[in-house]
Amino acid sequence: DAKLPDDKQIGSAGSFFKNPVIEKAQFEALQKQYPDIPHYDEPNGKVKVPAGWLIEHASWKGWRNEHVGVYDKQALVLVHYGGGSGHEIMELSQRIQNSVKAAFGIVISPEVNIV
Repeated sequence: DAKLPDDKQIGSAGSFFKNPVIEKAQFEALQKQYPDIPHYDEPNGKVKVPAGWLIEHASWKGWRNEHVGVYDKQALVLVHYGGGSGHEIMELSQRIQNSVKAAFGIVISPEVNIV
């Protein structure tokens, strides 16, 4: 299964969010609650957490409304099914950011260039 949708079938901007880097203490607290949380140690003593994991565990993977959604094979990818607007993608991204912050106390930010 491809991590990115076929552009001929579904529009996407690829990976939409950056992987956040958090303080080690915040990661250790999360790891107690989610022992399987993937992570990558950073040289500055901080920890990088996959944004896709956070989005998926905040129940967004596979979410869809009429025009936009979150790709069902990779939670980092926001997709456009046609007939929608850039505003709908931005609104969805903000809802995901708010949801991840509420669930995990982590701010994720867009990786894509917004014009």
